[in-house]
Amino acid sequence: MATGAVAPPPLAGARLGFVGARGVLHRRVFATPMKDEPVVSTNNREEETVTDSLNVAKKKSSLPGLSSSLSNKITVTPTPLHPAEPSDLRFNRLRPSVEESDCKYKRLFGCYVAREAIMDEEYWIAAWLRAEHRYEDQSGDRYVESFKRKFASQEFHALKKRCSNQVGEKYTCFVAVKNDDLTRTVVNSVVGTLDVCVRHPLHGEKYPEEPGNSPFYARIYQPHQPKFGYLTNVCVAKYARRQGIATNMLLLAIDAARFNGAESIYIHVHKDNLPARRLYDHIGFKMVDRNGARQPSDLCLLSFSLKH
Repeated sequence: MATGAVAPPPLAGARLGFVGARGVLHRRVFATPMKDEPVVSTNNREEETVTDSLNVAKKKSSLPGLSSSLSNKITVTPTPLHPAEPSDLRFNRLRPSVEESDCKYKRLFGCYVAREAIMDEEYWIAAWLRAEHRYEDQSGDRYVESFKRKFASQEFHALKKRCSNQVGEKYTCFVAVKNDDLTRTVVNSVVGTLDVCVRHPLHGEKYPEEPGNSPFYARIYQPHQPKFGYLTNVCVAKYARRQGIATNMLLLAIDAARFNGAESIYIHVHKDNLPARRLYDHIGFKMVDRNGARQPSDLCLLSFSLKH
């Protein structure tokens, strides 16, 4: 699918939309879902589950956390490089139940729940999902794992900062999490993510600009203008697609934007990304007519009215 503003990586995953500031759009939205995972007992009464695509690495590694690569090879989800800010990452942390996760926004569907990210591990997996997808087409590069790790580390800290700094705008990271009776770690529970930002337009701004190509605006909001929402980084793990995860995350984000006073919500999508455009069209997004102005890139802007 397509999304806008921020760029990130997938745990076994690929994004459904605009991936980050470079404006990379994934052209394939759906893939055959893989089997769910069995429970694997560990010491100290802790249990963690590992999907077929998230098998435990056979050789030892000093990096905690597990991830499935897009080629179904075993890769490791590393800890952030040189953290710029302290974090409480523990990759053996167990997933909280739906009742334990105190969220303002929540949407139950099938064996999943879409909700706000509430802990560092969820922010990290959201960042890793974005990084894996960003470098999906460079799997043959000998340095690709280092690139992914660096990107995920930067995105992790940037994402936490965006979500904590609410001056002038409301930025929320949503995740889709497995909701079943199995005991799982957080790392092996998150299957999708997206971000939504709600704010007033800046001085001189009429529509959200393409990520990475935004002209300079004075950081002065126009409170007399109606708020809008902007979606970015729509991403679903490869093994979990075709189960309505992206659709339900989008619907939850739309409800959250409406609740926070937005009158419309926007997203950028690649013109050739037909599966993503069909999804957004099904939800109700429409192409924005910018008075026939020539588009500067291969992205088009879609909008959804929240007034009704």
